[in-house]
Amino acid sequence: MNRIITSLSQVSAQYDALFVDLWGCVHNGVTAFPEAVAALQAYRASGGKVILVTNSPRPRAGVEKQLVHFGVPQDAWDSIATSGDSARAAMFRGTVGQKIWFIGQPGEEKFFEPLSIQKNPIEVTQVPLDEAEGIVCTGPKDPFADPEVMRPEFEAAIARGLKLLCANPDIVVDRGEEREWCAGALAQLYTEMGGESLYFGKPHPPIYDLARRRLTALGTEVPDDRILAIGDGILTDIKGAQGENIDSLFITGGLAASETQTGRQPNPEALRAFLARDVYDPTYAIGFLR
Repeated sequence: MNRIITSLSQVSAQYDALFVDLWGCVHNGVTAFPEAVAALQAYRASGGKVILVTNSPRPRAGVEKQLVHFGVPQDAWDSIATSGDSARAAMFRGTVGQKIWFIGQPGEEKFFEPLSIQKNPIEVTQVPLDEAEGIVCTGPKDPFADPEVMRPEFEAAIARGLKLLCANPDIVVDRGEEREWCAGALAQLYTEMGGESLYFGKPHPPIYDLARRRLTALGTEVPDDRILAIGDGILTDIKGAQGENIDSLFITGGLAASETQTGRQPNPEALRAFLARDVYDPTYAIGFLR
């Protein structure tokens, strides 16, 4: 059984860096969690580094602006690694071709701007499905619509052998009190239908490689056994950490709040039953980051 702790400070001295999920851990898609912010500020004040590792399809600059809007202060983190940046880099390497059928929402034009650190990016253009060489998905056009609405278009795409680049592997996310579908739900459907989906966020290696590069850019080399991953997604944050041989802290009061019967802390028996359904075993668990 993993250890249930009451505060980050109980174990933080064992680690030189944190890879911290955002949605459900530091904010709820509307506003910051004060206790989480205070815990990260205290950790940084003790000399630790905080890399925010998020499955947001937004570029890093877009996430920074979002954090300001939510009230997450800059002294609570050091750098950001986003699924969006990892996926953008792959797109501009030509992973799914140059002519792209885009699935997403208005206002995501920044995704189609090359990363400044990337050399010789290919030219990418958005085209209709029947002209496309590949698909890029940052999320559903309507986050509240059943992913099944995409089935007819997906059937046409699969018939043409198109690969789908998924910029956010999350299946769902809670924005305040509302649950929304993410790009991962569409990619999952595409794969189930026989198509090929490519992932670049948690739990897949590319985003952890990016997070380590962000950490190194701060002027410090941290071995994996001195990194703690924090998140509320058992199939993203915890699975990803386990795959990278990184210790993890499971926030039970996020996506799994109901299953773990989390008030301020999880019910130990409910948590045990929840974890028994999967093969992913976090090092620690806590109700909320604090």
